[in-house]
Amino acid sequence: MHRSRLAGFIIDCQTEDLDSAASFWSAALGLPLRLEDDPGYRLLQNAPGDLHVEVQQVQHASRVHLDIESDDLEAEARRLEALGARRVGPVKRWIVMEAPTGQRFCIVRPQSKDFSAVANVWNKEGT
Repeated sequence: MHRSRLAGFIIDCQTEDLDSAASFWSAALGLPLRLEDDPGYRLLQNAPGDLHVEVQQVQHASRVHLDIESDDLEAEARRLEALGARRVGPVKRWIVMEAPTGQRFCIVRPQSKDFSAVANVWNKEGT
């Protein structure tokens, strides 16, 4: 048994000026910007539904991707592979996946305060 749920959205920006990109998204979404200790990320606060929204500096083309948080990354990756996703590979502390329709997303460790209370519970068969 493991748990998972939508964690939030990551705005990938191929830019040398992450602060300007984060300021744009902060203003566009009406979400206050909080500076992070990690130089490659900026967190947008107070997103609806307690979703995690961040602006991330990347080397690939700019895009938006979602994160699924799970208390068992491998079990969640296997569950999603059974649904048709494919594993792209591990990066730092998460797993990059690709949906059957081509969208990339990540499986990350739990981030929300209420994860245990609100996450979906999956048995071994993924149901």
